[in-house]
Amino acid sequence: QVQLVESGGGLVQAGGSLRLSCTASGRTFSSYAMGWFRQAPGKERELVAAISRSGLGTYYTGSLKGRFTISRDNAKNTVYLQMNSLKPEDTAVYYCAATSATSSSVYIRLGSYNYWGQGTQVTVSS
Repeated sequence: QVQLVESGGGLVQAGGSLRLSCTASGRTFSSYAMGWFRQAPGKERELVAAISRSGLGTYYTGSLKGRFTISRDNAKNTVYLQMNSLKPEDTAVYYCAATSATSSSVYIRLGSYNYWGQGTQVTVSS
């Protein structure tokens, strides 16, 4: 069992940056692959980025690669999402998710994740 708490959301102007953090409870954070998802009003939840247990493997939804960076610090039980050059269409609730992993895989399907945070709102004004 793991509990996830996101932070770092807020209101930012287009072109600005935000860094989201997700801190997990428990002592086995390094055994979980992690992902960041987002959900805009009226839209389905979608993958933003994912990272393997070690952090060596990452995946980004195509249109976001180059603007967003996922990373993790297993010593701090925390996964990060650095978001640069933000656009109004990035406005959404951002969720952190975790899944138990026995390999170095990166998980890109929403259904692969067992644990979810409560979400943090990111609003980008034009």
